[in-house]
Amino acid sequence: DKTLLDRLNKVVTQPFARVSYREAIELLQTEIAKDKSKWQYPDVEFGTDLSTEHERWLAETHFEAATFVYDYPRHIKAFYMRDNEDGETVAACDLLVPGIGELIGGSQREERLEVLEAKMDEFGLAAEDYWWYLDLRRFGSVPHSGYGLGFERLVCYITAMENIRDAIAYPRYPGSAEF
Repeated sequence: DKTLLDRLNKVVTQPFARVSYREAIELLQTEIAKDKSKWQYPDVEFGTDLSTEHERWLAETHFEAATFVYDYPRHIKAFYMRDNEDGETVAACDLLVPGIGELIGGSQREERLEVLEAKMDEFGLAAEDYWWYLDLRRFGSVPHSGYGLGFERLVCYITAMENIRDAIAYPRYPGSAEF
């Protein structure tokens, strides 16, 4: 791919775009309304988990840049993410890159034990299954955040591989991993 170096230089030198999840949904709704037939997943509304086609459109077509989407709806994210003051969203973000979609997902974690226990009840999770996680809060915690990087996605991005299976050291797919 003769454009790879230019694409990599662009992503590291161009400012990243930032858009709230709510704004991203509005942008997608406006674009999809122009021609629903172009989309595999044309139904988007607040609370829809963004698909790869949505993520790629935001990063590749609309912003033409690596893009942070932040403040996702609380009910589509994990119980341990800290709620925002609006009560509808959590302090979470995804980094979307052209050609891939989501590369990194991150969030502020809930450090308050009583709030975490209440969220576990709300999500229908048994506290005894998460005793070790609750102990992390019970015996002292501070406000903190974390993120996860899709390593194979990063390898695909920086090498211009088209199929993620080519970047996975030990790929698994139906019929390939007997247990």
